[in-house]
Amino acid sequence: MRTAFVHAHVLDAVHGPRPGSTVVIDGSRIVSVAPDGDLDPAAVDEVVDLAGRTLMPGMVTSHFHSTYNELGSTPDPLGLDAPPVYLGLIGARNLRTALRCGFTGAVSAGAACDVDASLAKGIADGVIEGPRFIPGGREFSTTGHSNDSAPWYWQLGASGGIRLCDGAEEFRKNVRKEIKRGARIIKVFLTGGHGTTAPRGRTELTRDELAAVIETAHSRGAMVRAHIVNRYALGMALDMGIDIVDHGDELDDECIAQMVEQGTFYVPSVYFPKHFAATMGAGLGFTAGIAEDLRYAAEILPRANAAGVKLVLGDDYGAVGFPHGMYGKELAIYTQDMGIPPRDVIRWATVHGADLLGLPGDLGVIEPGRLADVIVVDGEPLADITVLGEPANVKAVYKDGKLTG
Repeated sequence: MRTAFVHAHVLDAVHGPRPGSTVVIDGSRIVSVAPDGDLDPAAVDEVVDLAGRTLMPGMVTSHFHSTYNELGSTPDPLGLDAPPVYLGLIGARNLRTALRCGFTGAVSAGAACDVDASLAKGIADGVIEGPRFIPGGREFSTTGHSNDSAPWYWQLGASGGIRLCDGAEEFRKNVRKEIKRGARIIKVFLTGGHGTTAPRGRTELTRDELAAVIETAHSRGAMVRAHIVNRYALGMALDMGIDIVDHGDELDDECIAQMVEQGTFYVPSVYFPKHFAATMGAGLGFTAGIAEDLRYAAEILPRANAAGVKLVLGDDYGAVGFPHGMYGKELAIYTQDMGIPPRDVIRWATVHGADLLGLPGDLGVIEPGRLADVIVVDGEPLADITVLGEPANVKAVYKDGKLTG
């Protein structure tokens, strides 16, 4: 099946805008990008007239909690707020929502009860529809961490969404268990802060414990990401070769240089704190602290971007008051509040996201030979990046050259 998209405003972060273009897809791959008028209609099976709409690579959300659904609205321990099968249904819904919003890739930041592995298999087997998905597993930390929320007298006997470990060997064994159950990325709560009730200055794991996590995961082909806020823990994690830094609120120039050298991915995830401060923060006393974090982010993120850090998108969608489906609004936060050029933020969402998915030569750019994960958008994101924040503007989503939805 050869499909030609004519009168397309082609946009990617590498080549920039190419108005008045025709893109031909053969099966799952892009085979040509040329000016309008060069197409032989007899050489294709279908012609789709985009009438000037934008054709761009599908985006990637790189901090995705498939099972989160108004997390924090009840006192139930994480991952034990609903039966596993029900959490799976929520996860399937959320992944399909991401796809419909133009995100053809997603990377887990933790999920309960082996749900992610089943969802990834369901997508791969065609049982459910969803983006390319790197599944995670239970989130790791130590006894007494803020997510160790089940009172001792409950004697629950089920880990839900958290694996609590103490000592390097316990971490090593349980990382192996999560990978055996299908996780391809391990999530660690290394510090408090940034949405947790533990103080930001508290580091939850010892050096030996974190080293055991990273060494074990890497030896079995899995990545490691960590919730990190304070500077000490950030430096420790970078020294040990962490793959993804989540939040990194105390990032500095020394860490930026190390991230660039090592190719570390960075998910600043400032949208949820901004949204939370505006909607609920004042009542809980969090507004002042969040405002300072956002002020500092506006100072440090342009420097990280200019230096070449592999910034990617993603946030805690599914937390209370912060539902899945808002993903595209995140891009505008970085352009409007942090002063990052729109083309660079699109690069985070596409080129860097493809790299994190392990497909840097296949995705993220519209050019011959690439996989045809593309979206059709009403509006021009370089002129107004907010168009990507409205799901109604995403008119069509193609994954592997096939129309979804």
